Amino acid sequence: MMTVAEALRLAAKLTPISDTPRLDVELLLAWVLQKNRTWLYTWPESDLSDAHRQRFEAAFARRRRGEPLAHITGQREFWSLPLAVNSSTLIPRPDTERLVELSLLLTESSPSGAALDLGTGTGAIALAFASERPGWHVSAVDVSAAAVSLAEQNREALGLPNVKCFTSHWFDGVSPDARFDIILSNPPYIADADPHLNEGDVRFEPRSALVAAQDGLADIEHILARARNFLSPGGWLLIEHGWTQGEAVRAIFRSCGYQSITTEQDLGGRDRVTLGCLSP
Repeated sequence: MMTVAEALRLAAKLTPISDTPRLDVELLLAWVLQKNRTWLYTWPESDLSDAHRQRFEAAFARRRRGEPLAHITGQREFWSLPLAVNSSTLIPRPDTERLVELSLLLTESSPSGAALDLGTGTGAIALAFASERPGWHVSAVDVSAAAVSLAEQNREALGLPNVKCFTSHWFDGVSPDARFDIILSNPPYIADADPHLNEGDVRFEPRSALVAAQDGLADIEHILARARNFLSPGGWLLIEHGWTQGEAVRAIFRSCGYQSITTEQDLGGRDRVTLGCLSP
């Protein structure tokens, strides 16, 4: 037999591969038992059934091999929304919530409008925005059909009828007549030679969603150049990027003729989102 307390003590074995070993074990155990984390501490001497123990041990072994927690449980919370996650997309990160925060600040006086999320993945950005702006129409696109299917699954589960998910390589599948008041994107922005690609969760995520040519700036340049044709006058474009890319991304914004260009920081105080608007 194994008790809840004994299972939690296994966290020490995750120290070599995780910065949050205790939290990882708590989340795995809560997922297996279908309980919240408070329950684990309320009933630490509870015995795990044989079925629960076997499922926990299998999940724990996968985590020890470095597999992302979100891939093991098939879920990740973003903007307090429960999202299904799989290996076809990036795992939503807390820092990306900054992009959502900024988009909501820019639209707080607009009860309706049109928004576009480029490279939607799980649908995290589009669904978070749509949940806060029910009067807006939100288009969520991705070049990966598997990602679009996952985003649609999450849209249905959350009951957000104001979101439309469809396949598009950036703007290629978007109607040329479409105009948006705000365009959001967390595109690939990691350079191919970046050593971090061989570390942590990113080893298990699709490289196509992570890596871009030109030191990680190629997709950002493409989006900024074409977004002008799809923004309404006075519309905003917000791009997530690497923490060392703020200056380079601002330069691209300027070269493409955007106004009111600023770079905002993430939870760790690092450059993370650059935004600019089209002249009215």
